[in-house]
Amino acid sequence: MDTTENRQPRHLAWHETLEIHELVAFQSVGLMKIKNSVGKISDKKLHALYVQTIKDLENNINDLLKFYSLAPRAEVDEDSARLDQGFFAGDLLAFCKTAVRNYAIAITETATPEVRKTLTNHLQKAINCHANVFNYMYANGLYPAYDIQKLLQNDMNLANKALKMGY
Repeated sequence: MDTTENRQPRHLAWHETLEIHELVAFQSVGLMKIKNSVGKISDKKLHALYVQTIKDLENNINDLLKFYSLAPRAEVDEDSARLDQGFFAGDLLAFCKTAVRNYAIAITETATPEVRKTLTNHLQKAINCHANVFNYMYANGLYPAYDIQKLLQNDMNLANKALKMGY
């Protein structure tokens, strides 16, 4: 009997494709930042941790990029994103998204009404920040959220730039 688990999929599901996209974009930006910083680390143990993190991120990105060929998409558009502007905007977007998540989690741990109110206000600011940065990126062609082919191509461009950077 052939079960779903035994069949090799012809393509990834949309939701897992988008999760892989998020991971590749996040790790590519992180890899670029870490590679830019590692030369400034004088402590040998910390430097070794940075180098190991670079290797781990490079491996992670390479592993995830292998799944891009299974993404549910048509022919890939060869237009590359403006990586510098996209890098900075994407980094800010990831920061805002992380802030939203962190504040949402922190709110669930509050017992003091004043702290809850303060964190809720901060959460709303983080949500607005995320919306503003997303709208900027979308309007400037830096985040083609409704075009999976371009979105994944942008990821691959960013990942390849991060992987090729020296340190």
